[in-house]
Amino acid sequence: MKILLVEDNPGDARLIEEMVKEDGTAKFELVHVKSLAEALQSLGSDSFDSVLLDLGLPDSSGLDTLVRVHTEAPDMPIVVLTGLADEAVSAEALRKGAQDYLVKGRVDSNVLVRAMRYSTQSKGGGRHT
Repeated sequence: MKILLVEDNPGDARLIEEMVKEDGTAKFELVHVKSLAEALQSLGSDSFDSVLLDLGLPDSSGLDTLVRVHTEAPDMPIVVLTGLADEAVSAEALRKGAQDYLVKGRVDSNVLVRAMRYSTQSKGGGRHT
């Protein structure tokens, strides 16, 4: 499975990459970008099975980030992974197209890998080209 990781914090990106490797059963290829602009460009030029999306980026923040990605790739499964532990934002993100909403610091490798797998199964896979 090819996952687009949209995360501007290098430390968080490394942690996510390590969590995916730690699972051992996961066969994920992570493609890391650091901004919404890079994410939209990648979605337009490559194919992915899912997007792992931080909501706080240098060029976009909050649910607008999710809406822009969802608008660009409406059939793409999106898992939000953010530092914002807010039930209202979580519920709104799910209404606006996210498959799951995970909070950094509260997620281990099993939860992360399961969320990525489930997102592609419930959406029927992404592979937006």
